[in-house]
Amino acid sequence: MTTRYDPDARNVLGGELKPCSMDPVTGFFRNGCCETGPHDYGMHTVCAVMTAEFLAYSRSVGNDLSTPHPEIGFAGLKPGDRWCLCAPRWKEALDAGAAPKLVLESTHEETLAIVPLGVLKDHAVKA
Repeated sequence: MTTRYDPDARNVLGGELKPCSMDPVTGFFRNGCCETGPHDYGMHTVCAVMTAEFLAYSRSVGNDLSTPHPEIGFAGLKPGDRWCLCAPRWKEALDAGAAPKLVLESTHEETLAIVPLGVLKDHAVKA
């Protein structure tokens, strides 16, 4: 069962924030949800579905998410995995033409401070 940091957290559609992924376990709080809090300076609020294109882009800008790091319990991501991305990184990837699709029901409402809802909807997949 997912332990929520903020049980009242809302998604970008105004509903209850749904879990993003427990396999691999994601989120700033490693609870499966794209929640944020005062210490989450990266704003890990976008529930993104990884693609080979995005993983290559992320590696090219210095954030290699595909290489395993067993010393910290990170198996590395592969296409199809869901992962809580930093909203500014997702927007950066969007501007570069490499943004992955996202799950609106699992994307925290704080994302709307970075990306308008219409743009998010244009890049959404069904939960």
